[in-house]
Amino acid sequence: MKLDQRYDCAYIFGAVCPARDTGVAIIMPDANIPAMTRHLEAISRHVAKKAHAVIVIDGAGWHRQGDKLIVPANITLLRLPPYSPELNAQENIWEYLRQNYLAGRIFDTYDDIVNACCMAWNTLTVTKSLIKSIASRDWPCLT
Repeated sequence: MKLDQRYDCAYIFGAVCPARDTGVAIIMPDANIPAMTRHLEAISRHVAKKAHAVIVIDGAGWHRQGDKLIVPANITLLRLPPYSPELNAQENIWEYLRQNYLAGRIFDTYDDIVNACCMAWNTLTVTKSLIKSIASRDWPCLT
């Protein structure tokens, strides 16, 4: 029996703003610090004028600040504690995209993978109130 062992992947670097019901993403062939830097540049261009974005990140290697990751002046990175994906609303976005568009599919080419990622993200961002419904959080306030 002959098995197809081709393997290729693409990475969606995405961020959403539930309050504005919008998101920004880039699709990259690798998940690394240069790709994350490009993603932060893309987010920076979409931050409202005179606003400052706080981006919630986990402990992924390409999220690490230092002399290699360049963070634009209008962005602050907020690192989550280890093993706490439930605190990151973006995880709900990834789950939605996998369940509705990307999981359990076989693609013939790398371009097909990228096109599927683009279609999934674009559908997410143009569907009114979808980001808001998936990524909004009501946090209890301690007084």
